[in-house]
Amino acid sequence: MTTLSSSSIPLTNAMDARVRGDFKDQLFEQFARIGKSLSNGRRLEILELLAQGPRTVEKLSSDVGLSVANTSQHLQVLRRSNLVSVKRDGLYARYSLASDEVLKICISMRRLGEKHLSDVRRLVETYLSARASLEAISCEDLLMKLNEKNVFVLDVRPREEYEAGHIAGARSIPLANLKVRLKEIPRKREIVAYCRGPYCLLADEAVRLLLEHGYRARRLSEGFPEWKAENHPIAIVMPRKRTRFQVVS
Repeated sequence: MTTLSSSSIPLTNAMDARVRGDFKDQLFEQFARIGKSLSNGRRLEILELLAQGPRTVEKLSSDVGLSVANTSQHLQVLRRSNLVSVKRDGLYARYSLASDEVLKICISMRRLGEKHLSDVRRLVETYLSARASLEAISCEDLLMKLNEKNVFVLDVRPREEYEAGHIAGARSIPLANLKVRLKEIPRKREIVAYCRGPYCLLADEAVRLLLEHGYRARRLSEGFPEWKAENHPIAIVMPRKRTRFQVVS
């Protein structure tokens, strides 16, 4: 295959058929780099975690259950395709998604798998069958309830994920602390709990606990990344003054 230089051959109707073919071959090979980087379950899991907020390689290693060396190798593959970015924070390097488009392609891949892969449906039916007893609410319906100010939104992810970004107006009570902080949750309002995404079980466990204690509670059918991808209002905790919030969309 002839290699095209970046400055030599304009794309015109008169372009030689062989050159046009070379151009298309090289172009689609570049697009395929994205697919190759995403063709690993561990790397998809890493991207799902980064969709919650920046993480160090050490934190990612712990969360996905891999060695630091293996996690670093996966991150380098993702970096070579510009799917993740890295920023130095003192002695540590913190990784994050390179853009919102990376988040959207991950969500699209998941939804494509849900629609076209019977094994995905089988796994969900096998492992998440208990979820059928929990009522869910969509992002669109939750947005409507937030506008009406008649719902209490509960973020049960770890505190650092909440600080990196959360549904605007949500309250942070990590699942691990929920049982001892129930008094902070109003009994007269409907509770909607959310977590990392549709296959994260933190919100499921939170809703079960709330129902056991007499609350009216539902789970968000998706998670914070999907809410953000739909351009619904989100907020972050300002890093220097942790008690202040900034709505960013």
